[in-house]
Amino acid sequence: MTSTTNVTSILDRARDRVLVQGERLGYDDLVEVLQTGDDQLEDLLALAHEVRLKYNGEEIEVEGIISLKTGGCPEDCHFCSQSGLFSSPVRSVWLNIPELVRAAQQTAATGATEFCIVAAVRGPDDKLMTQMRDGVNAIQEAVDIQVAASLGMLTQAQVDDLVDMGVHRYNHNLEAAESYFPQVVTTHSYEERLSTCQMVKDSGMELCCGGLVGMGESLEQRAELASQLGALEPHEVPLNFLNPRPGTPFGDLPMMDSKDALRTIAAFRLALPRTILRYAGGRELTLGDLGTRDGLLGGINAVIVGNYLTTLGRDPRQDLELLDDLQMPIKALNATL
Repeated sequence: MTSTTNVTSILDRARDRVLVQGERLGYDDLVEVLQTGDDQLEDLLALAHEVRLKYNGEEIEVEGIISLKTGGCPEDCHFCSQSGLFSSPVRSVWLNIPELVRAAQQTAATGATEFCIVAAVRGPDDKLMTQMRDGVNAIQEAVDIQVAASLGMLTQAQVDDLVDMGVHRYNHNLEAAESYFPQVVTTHSYEERLSTCQMVKDSGMELCCGGLVGMGESLEQRAELASQLGALEPHEVPLNFLNPRPGTPFGDLPMMDSKDALRTIAAFRLALPRTILRYAGGRELTLGDLGTRDGLLGGINAVIVGNYLTTLGRDPRQDLELLDDLQMPIKALNATL
């Protein structure tokens, strides 16, 4: 850990750079933020919260997600139990359109403004794109909610099709820093993921692009990921914390320390001051109830409610009650249009 003098210095520099000059924090400063001591964590979170309020306001965006196709993915993302290459107990399942609509209605009933359809694939084939179009049309006819998608790597024609369907946001995570990516995935490259992200941005769809921390990366690589996401400037960054899944190459890794997780939240906020920073997978186990509250007061301004793709999340009522207790209003649907 750095000395108190250095810690004070980095917090002062971060305040000036982000709050006064209106710039994002760069790699070197992010490394120092991630090295701050526990005695400065409260001040760091308070600064990140101040940044969030200045550039994003008080409102929290709430989203639900569902898997259109679960399991059987041909890629080898080492954290993911949906890979067909590992012994993890998730097998390929397709979801039908009525189930999609019901899930979207249930998500809207929680107050969520967005519903994300996810498929465990390298990239969508014609069958998946057809089902996606049918599903989006059915949801739009049945419920007033924004539809997002996460279908893997795309071609330009598929990007254009999703725009035509009315998909307003596309999720494609960088997953890890470029320098650590080969330790996480070997069946495709960091550059391939980045190419899809750029096509989505250029199309006019909002880009949702985040990553996963706690996979054995160094603090420097954590700062690298935050810095690379800052340079990409996605509309939204989902921040996931590794929930080690049995049967995956990362299944035996330890859970991330909760204070390191909170420092990471603050660092990502300082690297992405104007971006939606969303609580995503693993935060229930990594942070618990108290840490979840601290993160909402330390830079987070969006949450996924309910379950994730292959793991259980918090009961949506718990998150909604926490937001109410913190007097954080949920963003209305018309504010997302």
